[in-house]
Amino acid sequence: MAEPGGKIRCDACPVMCYIAEGRVGACDRYANHAGDLVRLDPLTVMETAPDRVVPFLDPEGWDGDIVQGHRPFVTAIGAGTTYPDYKPAPFIVSQQIDGVDMVTVVTEGIFSYCGVKVKIDTDRHIGAERDPVRVDGETIGHVTTTEYGSRMLSLGGVDHLTGGSKREGRTTCDALLALCNREAVTLRIGDSGPEIEVQAGQPPMIDGVRERLMRVGCGSASIGMFAPQWHGHTDEVVVVDDHITGVLSEHQAGKLLGIPPTGIRIKGRRSTPGRYFQVAGPGTGWGGTDISDPLSILGPFNPRVAWAGLRMLMVSTTGEQSAYFVLDNDLIPVPATMPEALRASADRIAENCEPSVCSVLFMGGAGGSLRAGVTENPVGLTRSVKSALTSVTCGGADSYIWPGGGITLMVDVMDMPAGAFGYVPTPALVAPIEFTMRADDYASLGGYTDRIRPVHEVLNSTVRRIDAGGARPLNPARFAWGRKP
Repeated sequence: MAEPGGKIRCDACPVMCYIAEGRVGACDRYANHAGDLVRLDPLTVMETAPDRVVPFLDPEGWDGDIVQGHRPFVTAIGAGTTYPDYKPAPFIVSQQIDGVDMVTVVTEGIFSYCGVKVKIDTDRHIGAERDPVRVDGETIGHVTTTEYGSRMLSLGGVDHLTGGSKREGRTTCDALLALCNREAVTLRIGDSGPEIEVQAGQPPMIDGVRERLMRVGCGSASIGMFAPQWHGHTDEVVVVDDHITGVLSEHQAGKLLGIPPTGIRIKGRRSTPGRYFQVAGPGTGWGGTDISDPLSILGPFNPRVAWAGLRMLMVSTTGEQSAYFVLDNDLIPVPATMPEALRASADRIAENCEPSVCSVLFMGGAGGSLRAGVTENPVGLTRSVKSALTSVTCGGADSYIWPGGGITLMVDVMDMPAGAFGYVPTPALVAPIEFTMRADDYASLGGYTDRIRPVHEVLNSTVRRIDAGGARPLNPARFAWGRKP
């Protein structure tokens, strides 16, 4: 829409920027080029073949036959949005796959209701559940549950994007955008908790220390895995863990190996034989506890059971900390040189620990504007997705659709092409989303069949072409009708 002074009005989002000639809008995605509103990022097409990636055909010399093993998939990256809500999606393309006429509807969705779930592989204590997570002093989320060897964060959401101050919303949006585009973001947990650098696909950095390993398991699980390797080389093993500390002589694995009682006493709450809770507070020390001296979790040995010369290995759940002791005549543990077999077992624990990494999953709700861009009857799309007649991808990547009402999806940002996300300063994230289905199913749900274009009309020299890798967004097995009974 032309305006006085040579500016044009952009209607790609609710901000409705006036953009001068040669300038870009507030989102950095649309520009005024000689009086025309243009999308700056190119439309992205994934190129695949059944078994290998192949060069793309020259569109000018192409006869239109796409049933040659080539399977171009038009993603929503660079496609543009459906705003205002009543507009059909920017691209509705058709092609034939294995004899089936398919339609893919692509749009860049404006997600106000969105956030990320972050999984941080570490044994270190980063904060208590429900502790706030801050960026530049603004709260953008909170610590959630601790999972097996990992700490979880929930960041973003509409309450932080739009429910707080303007600065909180902008800070939240900036952090989410960076995380979704695989960039590093520095987070502060609580008022005085650790500072954590998080980046998808990279190990976390906690208070300036780069993490290496996530634990092989809890203390009890470690004993179950490695007890045979300790048998005959030591009389007792304590695997120190923030959650479940294991004791070999009391554990069922020790019983089956015939290891006799040692009279050891563990500070903490006994759960089942050989398993202890709350042996120490959470922290950055041994096994995710706050201790640096493993002997601090031990009480006096029972003199009626223990004996002088009793050998004891203490090790953390990552194998990164280990120590060897022998009881003296007063039944006091005295540090001793660790036998090579036990040192090798500690190395084996570390070998079985997977590298620490940060995982970032985008999560959003596909609302009215998205669905209205696909069909005039949006509930038809929702029902089609839930019936597995329509496949939902994000930038060509597989998404997980939550059960229940609506289209609430999650996707691993590492599966998406680089730079797949944008933003609008409402604030909200802009994420690509594609809906793929049979042409007949698209017509039955009330789709904009008059806007369907053959895929070869979309392909031109300006599109961005990327290797699809292992992605197969057009595989019939993704759909209820394509699955073998």
